[in-house]
Amino acid sequence: MTLPVMEPDLWETPDTLERWARAVDEGPWSSLCFGERMAFDNPDTLTLLGAAAAWTERVRLVTTVVVPQLHAPVPLAKALATGDRLCGGRLTVGLGVGGREEDYRAADAALSTRTIAGLGERVAAMRQVWVGERVADAVRPVGPAPVQPGGPELLVGTLGPRTIRAAAAWADGLAGMSLDVGLDEMARVFALTRDAWREAGRPAPRVTTSFWFALDDGDGSAREQVHRHLRHYMNWIPADFVDALAATAGFAGTPAQLREVLDQIADLGADEVQLIPTGSDVEQVHRVADVLV
Repeated sequence: MTLPVMEPDLWETPDTLERWARAVDEGPWSSLCFGERMAFDNPDTLTLLGAAAAWTERVRLVTTVVVPQLHAPVPLAKALATGDRLCGGRLTVGLGVGGREEDYRAADAALSTRTIAGLGERVAAMRQVWVGERVADAVRPVGPAPVQPGGPELLVGTLGPRTIRAAAAWADGLAGMSLDVGLDEMARVFALTRDAWREAGRPAPRVTTSFWFALDDGDGSAREQVHRHLRHYMNWIPADFVDALAATAGFAGTPAQLREVLDQIADLGADEVQLIPTGSDVEQVHRVADVLV
């Protein structure tokens, strides 16, 4: 389950994120996820990582995704290692190049680094920190060391064939995303990922996917909720394009229908599905949990 970090009313109730995190930790969920944007009103991902570590005891914490090019690699490695320490080694880091130029401008980051090569370079620099190599002329190496030897599990956030093949050299798996919950496209991306890892001589990858969701009782209100969410979240895209996308984006339906979709994705061999809420009401966590047990 993903935290509702992109919702416009997130900050109206101070403890919304804590209540979500504790509900996920207490339920039948494998991971608690949250993503990064810069030019937006979502919480800072690295600060939230520390809070989520304190609010939870069991679930993995997954960044979906962090954009390393928006950060200096050594401080980012230090922050993620600290997060891994605080949560006792429960951290998985999803990484991507990001889809918004405005985030690069807000972070004063060079757009020329917005490449898979630039991503790979930063991953290499972070791994140097995590294994204790000296990356600066200093008395001691940058620490702390992460709990997980060599650093946390890394997933690449992409659907592009070229990026998937390039990331096979350094990533442990895929942090996928489906716009329309298309099973055929998921199967294609999963197969491509497994083939790329095998060709690179790597262990079998962890394969995950994600999609927006909203629940109703069959009255159509879920589709309206998805539409409202996308109008807010996809603010860098022309509204008429977002309106057209919202007609089929994500999942909108009953809990029983969602369970059927999740079973179908499981049959494709997905290791995990990360649901992305389109509202901030924590009752969604409980409604979905009821059909998972």
